[in-house]
Amino acid sequence: MLLRRKLRMVMALVVALAAALVWATEGSASAAPDEKGRSSPDRQLLFFNHAYGVLDRETADAVEHSDYLRTFANFQVRTTTGADGQTWTGRYLMGRETYVELFGVGDLPGKDGLFGATGAAVSVEQAGDLATVRQRVRDQGITPADFLQTRDFGDGVPVPWFDASFVIEADQYDSFGAWAMEYRPEYFADPRGRTEPASHPGDVGRERYLNDEYRDHRMRDVTSLRLGVTRRDATSTVPLLRAGGFDVRTLADGGVVARRGGTTVRLEASTREEAGLREIGFSLNKAVKHRHTERIGRSTLTVGAGAGAVWRFDGPGK
Repeated sequence: MLLRRKLRMVMALVVALAAALVWATEGSASAAPDEKGRSSPDRQLLFFNHAYGVLDRETADAVEHSDYLRTFANFQVRTTTGADGQTWTGRYLMGRETYVELFGVGDLPGKDGLFGATGAAVSVEQAGDLATVRQRVRDQGITPADFLQTRDFGDGVPVPWFDASFVIEADQYDSFGAWAMEYRPEYFADPRGRTEPASHPGDVGRERYLNDEYRDHRMRDVTSLRLGVTRRDATSTVPLLRAGGFDVRTLADGGVVARRGGTTVRLEASTREEAGLREIGFSLNKAVKHRHTERIGRSTLTVGAGAGAVWRFDGPGK
């Protein structure tokens, strides 16, 4: 996404960083208090939606032309026109509720298009919950910056797509950024979005947003994500994760692990030179008896045996 470029134009905020964090088991009803006695919110509001990574050109091209990925996942290469006519071309693997978006070096402008740049979106499932997230961010002493993303389906008329909130200034990230989002009713009402009917009043969930074509492939959803990010980027992401109700643990080296909601996100502290997409874990629609290994550029996708798959990406110089 090009959201961070828009952030440069709309943000003027000061980031207040959380110092002590919580750790609780995934799926618990509430988070344990931190060492200062504060508790994370009881109800989880944000869930992993998608992540993107900028790969080397060889790997990005191999992904784009891989016959195996078209069997493994609901896969497509798509050019999208967003707010102010900005466009980007991504390689997408879409599941039931979550998806992955991959770029090659130079596909995005500026430092967002450099090798190792990554991002992640977390979204609400119920209309109005983003407002609660924003208040939880303010309660941590941070003023979120809000942004409306639109989509142009080709007729020159922007359709409201989703509302987004950021908690970090555009010039304060090195290679990774995260944002919270809530899909707009106007987008669900447009048949060109190929979304599904609401399953309950106020349904703005991920499953409704993504169609059911995943059923014809092996990939079901993203269950884990490992990213190499700078310590500053990891720390700056914590307030948003806490506001969303994730169970969060900070590691001794400055990394962060966030659990809850079906997907574990691990931000591993690294230098900017070593930053980037490292590993994606997937669930499958059904278990496979035999392991299959597919080399895709400078990455390796291992499917099975069992009901899971792991896609590992080579680091710089490997």
